Amino acid sequence: MSDPTPPPDAPDIMTQVHEAVGGLELEPSEKREIWRFAQHELPYLWSQRTSYFILGSYRDPYIRRLRAVQNELAKQLGAYPFVMGDLMELPTDRLNAFDIMFALLATYTDYIVGVFEKESGGEASELGEIDDPPYFDKSYVFPRDYTWFTDTNLDSKHHVIQAAIEVAFTDDLTDDEKQKQINSLVDRAQDNDIDLTTQDVWDTFNEREDNESEPATYSWVHLNKFRKFELHDRCFPWSTEQELRTVVAKLPSPTPRPEWEEREEE
Repeated sequence: MSDPTPPPDAPDIMTQVHEAVGGLELEPSEKREIWRFAQHELPYLWSQRTSYFILGSYRDPYIRRLRAVQNELAKQLGAYPFVMGDLMELPTDRLNAFDIMFALLATYTDYIVGVFEKESGGEASELGEIDDPPYFDKSYVFPRDYTWFTDTNLDSKHHVIQAAIEVAFTDDLTDDEKQKQINSLVDRAQDNDIDLTTQDVWDTFNEREDNESEPATYSWVHLNKFRKFELHDRCFPWSTEQELRTVVAKLPSPTPRPEWEEREEE
């Protein structure tokens, strides 16, 4: 196999790579593998199609939701939705291949789409990557069962219990801190004439804890990151796979749209 030659965008590509590896000096064999990856995968992102880099867990059943998003996006003419796990591998014994691949793909893709159902795993670090520049402005998040609770929307028993469940599942809080926050939620609910007690909350929590269909729960760190996207109108919660398939339509469509589609809407 002949050695790949550097592509025209080689300086920009190497800038991203050097940032990803913390400025380490690359060995000739590592550069060859990076050029090979770049030549094989990046042309799809430089094409006229609109690319969507889909993030999330590759474990079952979570991978099924990534495929659902990918399939919905693929129905649109001009869309190129992809999952990193499907792409060419970047074999490097010394370097972190994931960091290099992620940096290149996230830099040159049009949109980044994060599907989140839990707070652990590689997708947690991916969330930390996309909630700040240079990737934030092109990123969208789809967290399962997410709701940001404030005084203004704690207007029903369901909302209060859901907020309390989020607190109860938070690992960053002690049992005493959880109890205090739940008591505070119940007090505010009662002030709003909602018929609810702390025992009602804990009874519901125990039922869900024993149920295989536990709600997705996140740390306060995750919730605040989701909230940031929400304030920028780029956070789309969902509960079922069908809801996820439906809400994918909120992503920017491939551009430019075909003339026949424009005529259909006139």
